[in-house]
Amino acid sequence: MPARTSGRIIIPNNPEELLVLAQKVYDKHLADGAASPLNAMQDFNWADDGPKIAPCKTNHQKAEEAAKKAEQHYRERDKDLPAIKAIVQNSAALLKSINAKNPKVLGDYGFIVDDTKRTKKP
Repeated sequence: MPARTSGRIIIPNNPEELLVLAQKVYDKHLADGAASPLNAMQDFNWADDGPKIAPCKTNHQKAEEAAKKAEQHYRERDKDLPAIKAIVQNSAALLKSINAKNPKVLGDYGFIVDDTKRTKKP
């Protein structure tokens, strides 16, 4: 006969799955009422924390929607970013060639000009 395990309890790390599980536990606790074994907990109280599940689920759904919108905005941004980077790089190169003797003039355009001498790494 195979050895019996003590039974591993899996608590999800995923917030959505955790909220679903919490709701199930809370619903069962409410259904059991005063006879619920969860009333024996001393450090935690389902009467206090159980009602927090619904607004937490709502906030999670809003966060997921916002994340999808954010991804869309990042995709839109990323379409134009290469062209903007290229024009800035080419502008810096042109301004540096025009002002070869005084590259600090590029600071007027917002560029940071680092004129410290480079040292070789040992």
